[in-house]
Amino acid sequence: MERRLLGLAEGARATFELAPGEAFGERNPELLQRVKLALLRELGDPDATYAVGDVVQFPTPDGGGSYAGVVREVGPPDEGWLLFDFNHPLAGQPVRFEVQVIGVL
Repeated sequence: MERRLLGLAEGARATFELAPGEAFGERNPELLQRVKLALLRELGDPDATYAVGDVVQFPTPDGGGSYAGVVREVGPPDEGWLLFDFNHPLAGQPVRFEVQVIGVL
């Protein structure tokens, strides 16, 4: 996005589109991952229920932060897993920006 802003004068208005993948990257099929329901219960609320479209926060390995995944599929009850999509929601999508330059440093 910064490349599009270079050269714009203070007060300028512009609209531009970033191609699919240019703003938030391409969709990565490796970021679709199954997670065992037992692990979710161990890490979080043991009584939580999950449905397609739910956004679930996961702790980072060092415990200093978190990241989110969207439930894309709920496996059969006897298998106990959920399919999560850890891609950014706008990955692989075109993005349109409307900007006004309020100052140039």
